[in-house]
Amino acid sequence: MSKTIYDFEVNGLDGKPVKLSAYKGKVLLIVNIASKCGLTPQLEGLQKLQKKYHKKGFEVLGFPCSQFAGQEPLNGSAIEDFCSVNYGVDFKIFEKGKVRGKDAQPLYHFLAKETSTILGKNYPLWNFQKYLIGKNGEVVDWFNPKKDPLDDKITEAIENCLNTAPVENKKK
Repeated sequence: MSKTIYDFEVNGLDGKPVKLSAYKGKVLLIVNIASKCGLTPQLEGLQKLQKKYHKKGFEVLGFPCSQFAGQEPLNGSAIEDFCSVNYGVDFKIFEKGKVRGKDAQPLYHFLAKETSTILGKNYPLWNFQKYLIGKNGEVVDWFNPKKDPLDDKITEAIENCLNTAPVENKKK
């Protein structure tokens, strides 16, 4: 059973595997994205976060998903092209996949379990749900899809993570 996001391998838009351990020691914001959603303009705010905090060890990781009203009709490099041309996105975008339910990508099963509540696993409610990952690869917090990426609560949480030294992961 996985203990941190570093235990996962996901596919890039080119279909090639990417080990999330490559992001060890960084603060991450994992977001399920879509190009035809009313919340798609959040890509601009996500890119601003990437630009503002990247040199301090922060990365936005985008995971396209079409589970919510089919709002991601694009595939492969067309997703990256859309995000880059329309919103200036240069953060890493991974292969399109499912983010909720039994067919969700293993990473999203983990994120949902780590942020579960008394109501059950916390799968994304819609496109643009945000999961904040600390330097140890552990889930620190999550933010609902309607929360603007530049909201003070998100930027403060990112800054707190960036200013916290990583500690050895005690989970076994």
